[in-house]
Order: sequence, then structure tokens, then C-alpha cells
Amino acid sequence: MLAILRPVWIYRGFVLGSVKREFQSRYRNSLLGAAWIFFQPLAQILVYTIVFSQIMHAKLPGVASTFGYSIHLCAGILTWGLFAEITTRSQGMFLENANLLKKLNFPRLCLPVTIVAIGLLNFAIVFGLFTSFLIVTGNFPGLVYVCLVPLIALLVVFGASLGLILGVLNVFFRDVGQLFSIVITFWFWLTPIVYPVSILPERVKDIIALNPMVNLIEAVQGVLVLGEWPQFRGLLYLATLAIVLSAFGLRLFRSRVGEMVDEL
Repeated sequence: MLAILRPVWIYRGFVLGSVKREFQSRYRNSLLGAAWIFFQPLAQILVYTIVFSQIMHAKLPGVASTFGYSIHLCAGILTWGLFAEITTRSQGMFLENANLLKKLNFPRLCLPVTIVAIGLLNFAIVFGLFTSFLIVTGNFPGLVYVCLVPLIALLVVFGASLGLILGVLNVFFRDVGQLFSIVITFWFWLTPIVYPVSILPERVKDIIALNPMVNLIEAVQGVLVLGEWPQFRGLLYLATLAIVLSAFGLRLFRSRVGEMVDEL
């Protein structure tokens, strides 16, 4: 593992430069420039808050806060957004950078690392605004907030591992990317983001339990909505799956990286 990651560390300047170019190109011809990084997520948070806490007056069972459902929804959507960004961008990273792969000699693993770095930076900005909202409205959960660090780390490992596998397979089988765009849409609605698991029939709960993202999203929502410490034992399924996928993904990548350039 360390042997394959060492070249990425040596080329860390390449990764940081790629992240910087990504943000520069995104806002280059914009009048407000990088300010849109804050305006877009702020608008998203305001919409969820106004629609679900003021107009619909939606509340979660056992949650007294007026903003309970809004926090539940934002916590789920923002966390899922990080997972979706890493996986969907990773599945096309080698195809989109075909010219770069053919012209430059650099560790190919820098591409997925760059995707993860960009995703985490976007997430940090949006989640920082969301945290400010929690503080201003008096809904900050307190010390339990630090539990989000291992939860997000687990999500990143799982998402990056799955994304690496999809990225390699998509080079040789172009249907993989198209199929995953459909799968992740259904995956979103099979994850308790918009709705709490408690409202589902027992038969449906058994099916939903097979989804590895369920316990993670519930853990994040539990921290932010209820101020509860996560039940890390319930995350063993996802952790095991993340380890297996990371091992398989790195092995698949190492065995096929030489063929990818020719295929591209």
C-alpha cells in the first residue's frame, strides 16, 4: 500500500496544481469569481430551511426543533453529495484525462487523489456554511461533532475505492459509466436521506439494511440532529466493504494501468 502511494506523495505538487486549476477554470469568466463557492451552497441551505421548516413545517418524530427536518435533510444530502461527487467523477477520470495520460509521465493514481481532494475541498466549504447555520440557530450538537471526522473518512475510503474500480472498468467497458449514473440515482432514494428509516415497514427495512450507506448517513444525521454518539459497531459492514474494495481496486488498477493508455 505504501509503495503504491509513495509516488503520489512525490508528485503532490501535481495534485495541488490540478486542484488549483480546477477552481480557477470553474470561475475564470465569472464576475463574482470564487464568491460563487459560498453563494451556491448558502442558497441550497436557505431553500431547504425555508421550504421544510417554514412552509411545510416538517418535523421528525421525537425532534422538537423547528429546524429538525431541515438539518436532517441537509446532513444527508451534503454527505451523500461528497460520496456522489467522488464516485461519479472517478468513473470518468481516465477517459476525461486521456490526452494527459498519453503525453505526460506521472503516477496515474494522482488522478483519483485529485478527485478526492477536490471533493473534500468542496465539501469543507459547504459543510462549513452548514455548521455556521447550526451555530446561529442554536442547533450545534457540541462535542459529538468531532465524530464526523472518522465518519467522513470512512465515506471517502469507500467512495474512492468504488470510484477507482469504476474508473478502470469504464476504460475497457464504456457502458459502466452509463450504468452507474442510473444506479446512483436509485441508490440515493434507497438511502434514508429524504425520509427517516423509522417510517418504513419492517419488510422494507430488511431490504434497506443491505445498503452500506444507510448506517453512515444515519450516523451523520444522528450527530447533527440528535447530538447522539454514533454506533460504530453498525459501521463494521461498511468498513469491511471499504477495505475489500480498496484492496481489489488497487490490485485491479496495478494490473491494468499499463493497458489503459493503449485502450484510450
